Amino acid sequence: MKRLFTSESVTNGHPDKVCDQIADGILDALLAEDPASRSACEVIAEPGAVHIMGEITTKAKIDPIAIARNVIKDIGYTKSEYGFDDKANITCSIHEQSGDIAMGVDSSYSDPSTLGAGDQGMMFGYASSDGEESMPLAATLSRRLTMGLRDARVSGKLSYLRPDGKSQVTIEYDGRTPKRIDTVVVSAQHDPDVALEDLRHDIKEKIIKALLPSDMLDENTKYFINPTGRFVLGGPAADTGLTGRKIIADTYGGYAHHGGGAFSGKDPTKVDRTASLALRQIAKTIVEAGIASECELQAAYAIGVAEPVSLLVTAFGTGKVSEDKLTSWVLDNFDLRPSGMIEHLNLRRPIYRDSASFGAFGRTDVKLPWEEVDQNLVESLRKLV
Repeated sequence: MKRLFTSESVTNGHPDKVCDQIADGILDALLAEDPASRSACEVIAEPGAVHIMGEITTKAKIDPIAIARNVIKDIGYTKSEYGFDDKANITCSIHEQSGDIAMGVDSSYSDPSTLGAGDQGMMFGYASSDGEESMPLAATLSRRLTMGLRDARVSGKLSYLRPDGKSQVTIEYDGRTPKRIDTVVVSAQHDPDVALEDLRHDIKEKIIKALLPSDMLDENTKYFINPTGRFVLGGPAADTGLTGRKIIADTYGGYAHHGGGAFSGKDPTKVDRTASLALRQIAKTIVEAGIASECELQAAYAIGVAEPVSLLVTAFGTGKVSEDKLTSWVLDNFDLRPSGMIEHLNLRRPIYRDSASFGAFGRTDVKLPWEEVDQNLVESLRKLV
């Protein structure tokens, strides 16, 4: 059965991603000095201004405002004509984590010797055999385009580009098998003096056709490049940014379920981040072992309770063993308590800003522990068949 599915990606200069990177830049600085830091940091960005807020409990001595300026500069917002740059007015109002929450995290309801979950909620992990990244293809390709925009800007290959930008890729599927690219959308922020026809030609030839698989593009593929005709004002100067508003682009492009919890600014005791990372690794392990070509896990937690209240493994009819057997294997081989996931993935360290733009999963440009698969576990899985 023919069907179309679309995923989007945004550049690191998108206003929401500016906020995510500041929040995770602060988290990384906290963990570098005090690995036991607790953080639930939120950021707002608007024309010429940034506000940092949230709950942080730590022994670390950091300067959140200086960190924010460095992140903004690193992204590429360095010119006043952008309407937002590293000279922005930055304010900060941070307070400590609620004692009521801390009490449940410090000592689990069921086992006072271990951490409890930092909140209730459900989390998902997913992997598929669509490509080497074990990700849905539309998510992989849309991200490839936004990273291409970033690289072309930073290298000077397309020197008129500015930091903000978006992409969308629509894949035509036959059942659950990707067949061709139906539509490509790219919107790239640019200097005011570049001709629209030059920009459209450059992006089509030097970004889209250079980065997308040529055997999936055909004469019927549709291209929409800067369809409004002008995108000079961008970033927080054009659209207020906020942490946690790109949760679909951060994960699986909408192809898999999402529990609703954002990642950036949250320390590892927050299960909406940590469990999502751990479940991604488990799903990827199952797919790379060849036990299923597609796998999704859901876990749910209660605040202050260490053990998940539920675990569901789904293979979408592609599994070589029963889902009950897969669930038993997961429970036998992974500790899904917060302390177990933190220790297994070594999460109390400054590794988060790298995943705050261009997605947390399927990354091959940065080293992320939840993307690494233990080959011993792969072999133990294959013995189930």
